[in-house]
Amino acid sequence: MRRVILPALMLWTLGFTGCTGDNGKQLFETAQFEEKQHNLEHAKQLYEEISRKYPDSDYGKKAAVRLGALKAEGSKQ
Repeated sequence: MRRVILPALMLWTLGFTGCTGDNGKQLFETAQFEEKQHNLEHAKQLYEEISRKYPDSDYGKKAAVRLGALKAEGSKQ
């Protein structure tokens, strides 16, 4: 069931990112969700995308911080 819900949720969320003026809000929320679900590789990809697309926005800066934290955690293991 989880394999059906996650992709559907991601597609729905990503479908609205181009329509909003929130500069990465939806992508950031999806990345947080992925992180909570322990899908860390996908969370990193999303944080990288946010940082690249919206580097000067609040979400771009938050994404860069989270990405750095995840990379640091990964290097400790």
